[in-house]
Formats: sequence, structure tokens, C-alpha cells
Amino acid sequence: MPEGHSVHRIARQFARNFAGRRVSASSPQGRFVEGAAVLDGRELVNVTAVGKQMFADFGDDTWLRVHLGMYGAWDFAGEIAVDPTIASANGRMGQTNQRGTDVALDVLDSAGENSLSSIGAPRKARVRMSEQTKGDTDVEWETFPPPPVGAVRLRLLTQHTVADLRGPTACEIRTGAEIDEVIAKLGPDPIHDDTREAEDRFTEVVRRKPTRIGLLLMDQSVVSGIGNVYRAELLYRAGVDPHTPGRLVPEETVRELWRDWVRLLRIGIETGQMMTMDDLTGDDYVRAMANRDDRHWVYKREGLPCRVCGTNIILEEMAARKLYWCPVCQS
Repeated sequence: MPEGHSVHRIARQFARNFAGRRVSASSPQGRFVEGAAVLDGRELVNVTAVGKQMFADFGDDTWLRVHLGMYGAWDFAGEIAVDPTIASANGRMGQTNQRGTDVALDVLDSAGENSLSSIGAPRKARVRMSEQTKGDTDVEWETFPPPPVGAVRLRLLTQHTVADLRGPTACEIRTGAEIDEVIAKLGPDPIHDDTREAEDRFTEVVRRKPTRIGLLLMDQSVVSGIGNVYRAELLYRAGVDPHTPGRLVPEETVRELWRDWVRLLRIGIETGQMMTMDDLTGDDYVRAMANRDDRHWVYKREGLPCRVCGTNIILEEMAARKLYWCPVCQS
């Protein structure tokens, strides 16, 4: 399941490469023919992400809602210009042309890394954006646009850029009012709403629930965008036992969970990686950006010693999802 940073990066990719342009829409797979016909020839006005869902405004009260779910992915091809706020973190500037010839300038960041594999960074003609944080390039076509690969539910095409959607949980046409209803049911997303009111809303909901905090953080009606990785890391960073009922977590701790989510989500959007360890520099930062094992406190570290206390990290199931935590640091 993609976590919030991935979907925000996808939305930025659309805003950068499709917004303000008319698109041709089709459904090569054949499962979204009627919806594609509604979008065909329209201008993409704006794109936004809330939590794990993306909403694209095509004007005249016509919206596209996409939820990637476990297996969904967007493939972009053609002239792919990176968002400048992402470029500054990834260290790669410019764009690529439709034949895959690199016209970008590689620049190392302050840690000496060139994060070409980060989701959303410009590629040589094709990049996949899904729940994964890395993508592959593919430049084996002779003309633009390249032929669809696999079961493409929806293809959006401009003169120079194409986006192919595969395997989403939801891909549907909705009105603005219906989109508002969907968003209203979601918990606050710091990128969509980083106000004190959003923090208060999150805190109030958590503090009145008897549900375990490890479940509440994964509930998209409580807070948007947090998945398995961020859940484990946020709770460890806060020193909170994941089994603690929400109403028993001190208010200031709940507020700090929200503020830490604000910080980590922004880092994830900028770097394309779910970086959850602080103050890494030099080679340590380079290793962490390249390898998941070097950028998390507890996630996927079951049986290994805690980086702080040395106690073995525990892996258990909570509501059929894997939970990683330290029984000493989070006691």
C-alpha cells in the first residue's frame, strides 16, 4: 500500500507535466472506456492528493479519483519535468526528451548523493510511480507515445507526456461535491491541511478512542497517509507502546506524533524515501538513501538489536498487518 509521500509525489508529477494542458484519454484495457470518454479532450486544471488518494480536476465539475491500493501504479513516459522542490532534494535538474535522450544535468546534493532512483525523479523517458520508492527506466520504443504495457486501466496523453495507470483499487469519475464528501471522511493530511485545527482534530479523535494507538495511526479516517512504515517509525520515535489505547496516550505525546508526521511526510515527499532517522550526514546519509536497512529505526528489523537499547526488535501482527517495535524503548 502506498504511503502518503508517494501519492503527493505523483500529484506533483501530474501538476508539473499535465496541468494546464488538454489530454487525450483512453482505456487500453477496456475497463474504463466510459470514464476515459468523459475525460478525453479536457484540460487538466489541477491535481491534489489527500492521504493515499489523488483527485484530478478536469473542469466543469468533472473529477477523476484514483486510489492505487496495494498494486496500483502510474507509469510516466516522454518529456518528464521534475518538480523543482523535488529536484533540489534529489539533485537532478531538468527533464528528458521523448526518445529517452538525457538532457538533464546531474548534480550532487549536500551529502554527495545523486538520488536518481527516487520515486518522482526524472528518468530517461519512463518512470513507474507506485507504492515502491524506486523505479526502472525503459527506452526501448522507437516512436512516441510508447505502446501500452500490461493491463492499462487509463492512459492520459499530452503532446509530449503520457501517464498509464494499472491495477488501482479505485479509478472513477466524480463530481466536486462527491469529492468533497470523500475528503471529509478522511483524517487530516499535513500537506493538505497543516493548521492548528488539523492538529486539534487528530488529537481529539485519538484521545477519545479506546482503540490501540497502533491501529489508530493506520485508520485513514483518523489521519491520512500513514502506512506500515511510518506507523512503526512514528511510534518508536515517540517512545509509545503500540498497544496503548489512544485515550491513555498523553495529549502532548499525541500532538508530537502529529508534528513528527508533518516533518517526516515532508522529508518523504522531497527525497522520495521514507527517511525516519535524524541527523545523518556524509556516508551515513548516502547509505540511508540507498538502503532501507540504514534509514529506519525498527521497520523490517525484527530480531535485530535496537539501535538505542540493544533489545531485539519484535515483529507481530496487529489487525493482519506487520508491526515492528522495541519493547524497551517503547515501554
